[in-house]
Amino acid sequence: MNNKPVTVAVIGCGRIANNAHFPALSKLDNVRIKYACDLIVEKAQDKADRFGAEQVITDYRTALNDPEVDAVFVLTPNYAHYTITMDALRAGKHVFCEKPITVNYALSCEMAQEAKKQGKLLNIGVCNRYHKTVETLEEMVRNGELGNIYHVYCSFRSYRSIPGLGGAFTTKAQSGGGVLIDWGIHYLDLILYILGGVSLKTVTCDAYCEMAKDMKSYVYKGMWAEDTKDLNGTNDVDDYIAGHIRTDKASISFNGAWAQNINKDEWFIDFLGDKAGVRMNYGEYFTLYTIKDGDYAEVSPRYEIPDMYAREDDAFLRATLTGEHTKTHIDNILESAKLLDYLYRSAEQKREIAL
Repeated sequence: MNNKPVTVAVIGCGRIANNAHFPALSKLDNVRIKYACDLIVEKAQDKADRFGAEQVITDYRTALNDPEVDAVFVLTPNYAHYTITMDALRAGKHVFCEKPITVNYALSCEMAQEAKKQGKLLNIGVCNRYHKTVETLEEMVRNGELGNIYHVYCSFRSYRSIPGLGGAFTTKAQSGGGVLIDWGIHYLDLILYILGGVSLKTVTCDAYCEMAKDMKSYVYKGMWAEDTKDLNGTNDVDDYIAGHIRTDKASISFNGAWAQNINKDEWFIDFLGDKAGVRMNYGEYFTLYTIKDGDYAEVSPRYEIPDMYAREDDAFLRATLTGEHTKTHIDNILESAKLLDYLYRSAEQKREIAL
């Protein structure tokens, strides 16, 4: 393999860049961060100062026009993913784009087609596929340790935590949706990954926008992306979601809430098999419930959990040199995007939909 570092531009220097990808990239020795790009120059300068980006720019086209740049990281708000990614692919760059792929499935397919047309990699930031717990469960399921998995249930519920109320997070034209596309994509994507090669059959879904109908009276203890809130802005996305999915393997049910009037966070996934069951605490460890020597047994293994963002970014950088389609290549993520689209369609039409 070529030992020359991959030269990259990071486009979008907000929260996911600050909290995940810049720290991850700074740990790797196979990358050269040439550009930090953001419309707010102070954000880009901060990342350059702290993580060693060589140049600060506000126009991403500067990086696309630079022949030294091999790949770009698109870490912008959802609505900008499509345009920047398409421009980057046409400029001959490999692209890592944060989740969701973009605001809907049709545009996601266009992005996949453009990557194939240009012969460039397009990877999507569904980081949980590189989490040690998810990898462990995928292997256990593949080896039949849970037996026949007949149902999966997941909960991603929190108390009064709508992010950036009135801003891009809660404006459907910019985000594509609310809690389902923001949090649910992580849960549903890792479920599809662990189950392995499922065929989606039917979906039914209900979506609610209830907790901040009057934004100015909304009460909260803390708010993710509070600096982007605009109480004179828009809130037209789901803050609570519930649904049921049928596949050719397990059925899947879920509910999720950015905000609910129950002060209890519930972040877990249950895999129910006829040999054993698993409760996975999201982002942490899991407990295996089984029968051993004719008696009940609970096993809660502990292991090192490496930085999944560093592993995800490293796999992408290496793939730009080998051409490998890794487990977060867009071709492996489109089914998750399709699922979200049909769930939202079901909620709008208030009926079950066959895929």
